[in-house]
Amino acid sequence: MDHQDPDIYSGGHIHRDRAASTGAADCSAEGCQYLPAMHRDRVTMNNESKQVKKHERLRLLIQLLSAVFVNGYVAGFAKGKIFTGKSKMFCVPVLNCYSCPGALGACPIGSLQAVLGSHKFNFSFYVLGTLMLFGVVLGRLVCGFLCPFGLVQDLLHRIPLPKITVPKKIDRRLRYLKYVILVVMVILLPLLLTDKYGTGEPYFCKFICPAGTLEGAFPLLTKNESLRSAVGALFDWKVCVLIIIIILSTMIHRPFCKYLCPLGAFYGLFAKFSLYRMHLDESKCIKCHACESACPMTVEILKNINSAECIRCGKCKAVCPENAISGGFFKKDEPCAQNVMSDHD
Repeated sequence: MDHQDPDIYSGGHIHRDRAASTGAADCSAEGCQYLPAMHRDRVTMNNESKQVKKHERLRLLIQLLSAVFVNGYVAGFAKGKIFTGKSKMFCVPVLNCYSCPGALGACPIGSLQAVLGSHKFNFSFYVLGTLMLFGVVLGRLVCGFLCPFGLVQDLLHRIPLPKITVPKKIDRRLRYLKYVILVVMVILLPLLLTDKYGTGEPYFCKFICPAGTLEGAFPLLTKNESLRSAVGALFDWKVCVLIIIIILSTMIHRPFCKYLCPLGAFYGLFAKFSLYRMHLDESKCIKCHACESACPMTVEILKNINSAECIRCGKCKAVCPENAISGGFFKKDEPCAQNVMSDHD
């Protein structure tokens, strides 16, 4: 994408000119259409900013409610014990550690590794079927609105520290890493590397998962002295992974989701087929690229709004000055004609 075109960053002026030519501006203030262009733009920008803040507050509320819902066993945190009720037989749609004292359900990635490692394929089909159901219905909307560890990364990114942009070539290559982790560490290693009893280990949970360290290990160690005396090099390694993710999250938006999360990789496979989709109205799009500038996952929205990297957070919809972007079930996405033509030049 060539960002040297001056029109790319002139969305506000295009928006203003279009409003002026039609005799009305997109602002709610009475009589706004009679204001000078500069003041009219300022009112419009303020309204759009309020819309973004309102959307982000609503999304934050949903994320918090989701985190509380899947980790609702408060007594577990107080006692330092893992909940073992009947609901643990069922998978939640998000990356949420089974060993978290408050967890009311099982982690789908942990469950998939466990059943593959035990060769009880009748149960693994249930786990896989559950994942596919969430993938087909919601896709990565789960990542944007429901995942507790996604919420943690979002909050960390709000810390006012310098932000960095990963070079495009490096970023694209790193995005494939989560698919490698899904195939190798979640599926192949538990299935193929087994002990004499035919049992494999949950390699992703054991060596990488930062959510397990944060949600499971720390709360349990805090309440159990016997566990604290048993930790060793493996725990130190997991803590280092978590610390790296935390530091990166303050500078890069959702680095774990972008590069490492196998659940996000799995849901990404359903991006083109999930019932919940994003839609770009080509007739309204003014190609200002405000949506792409706001996207936390750096999706090229004009090229592929339903990219496998899109977490359906809706921020692009909130910042669009022309309301050209919408999200919902059974939506059809259509790339911007001008952008598609440029790809073939």
